[in-house]
Amino acid sequence: MNITRNNVDALNAVVTIEVAKADFAPQVEKALKNYQKNANIPGFRKGAVPMSLVKKQYEKGVMLDEVNRLLQENLNKYLQEEKLDILGNPIPVTSDVNWDADSFSFDFELGLAPEFNVDLAAKNDVTFFKIVADDKMLNEQVERIQKQYGKLKSEETYKAGFDVTGTFTNEAEEINNTVTINPSEFADKKAAKKFEGAKVGDVVTINTKGLFNDDHQLMDVLKVNHDKVHGLDIDVDFTISEITSSEPAELNQELFDKLFGEGNVTSVEQVKEKIKEDAEKQFAQQADQKYLNDVTTSLVENTKFDLPAAFLKKWIQTVGETPLTPEQAEEEFARSEKGLRYQLIEGKVMSENNLQLTFDELKAYTSELIKKQMAQFGQLNPTDADVDGIVARVMSNQEEVKRLSEQVMGEKMLNLYKEKVKTKTKEVSYEQFIKETYGE
Repeated sequence: MNITRNNVDALNAVVTIEVAKADFAPQVEKALKNYQKNANIPGFRKGAVPMSLVKKQYEKGVMLDEVNRLLQENLNKYLQEEKLDILGNPIPVTSDVNWDADSFSFDFELGLAPEFNVDLAAKNDVTFFKIVADDKMLNEQVERIQKQYGKLKSEETYKAGFDVTGTFTNEAEEINNTVTINPSEFADKKAAKKFEGAKVGDVVTINTKGLFNDDHQLMDVLKVNHDKVHGLDIDVDFTISEITSSEPAELNQELFDKLFGEGNVTSVEQVKEKIKEDAEKQFAQQADQKYLNDVTTSLVENTKFDLPAAFLKKWIQTVGETPLTPEQAEEEFARSEKGLRYQLIEGKVMSENNLQLTFDELKAYTSELIKKQMAQFGQLNPTDADVDGIVARVMSNQEEVKRLSEQVMGEKMLNLYKEKVKTKTKEVSYEQFIKETYGE
């Protein structure tokens, strides 16, 4: 058997494998003898079928199986030995085979991974947003707490400041969502006035355009997606099912103890500090995710290299359960190209910075995750044996191991980017962060 490679260009190659009959004849002979022993052919006793008849019926199929096995084994071995970094899988070049010949030649097209450099320190426009809980947010949270723990009273008729529970509907837009709202908070004061004097069972029709200062609030109350909500200008019906007023809870020690445990907080200032601390922990996760997304986008846009596009489109046609047309493959390639580029960039970054994941790291990460989850259910001091038992069960699940591995490696990549990517830091409120994120 002989294997040669012809590099068509930097991104494409053709591997030729020459197979002689002698390479697979013993295996074919052995398989045919097994067929002869077990064949059930009318007119012959089992095991007494003439070899000429067995060969006529089975030889070509057996040869095909053996040749395919040899090709697969030796092609994979060749790719490993040559350390070829390929994209997709080798594509066999179809040709007529003369099975009566003494040797055969088979060609395989390869798409080669491009050579390129990733400059993490290059100038870019990535910003890391440090989200702070500003006074406006803290005051709103304190008011929300007072309202949540205040005394609720059912009312017959709506007045400004009351809450109303009901269902927003619009059949054409398939909107049907039950919420509790405070019409006094509408930016559109004409819409708020429509609720004055309304009673349980009444239907109030309002327009969505400009209902809130921030369309994301409209997205929440109507349960419509982000793309649809911006500029949404429709009438919606609100059927009132309940009207309530609230007497705010006093900001006293009794409330503080109920919220944070006895004696842990003794003033409104400390309440705000606790709210700020918890909120900014959550904000940090969102800021990190946006930063990771923005660095990814920047690297894909600024790291230039070519791909073996023609090869990949041809491969995409054959890789699924159902073959695709050239037009469908073109569309699929367009959808997946950025993801493929980032996979190559990510692999390069991991290799050049020796980012690796050990079993002990994964186990420790899983253990901490489980402890946090147990704490949420009141198990603050689980035994090591309990935690280790859950870790063992989790890590016996390959899907979970894959998911957790991606999370740990994601954190490693994030920390590396924070260290090496030139980044501007911008301090913003959460409201400003939402506008920066969604461009609104």
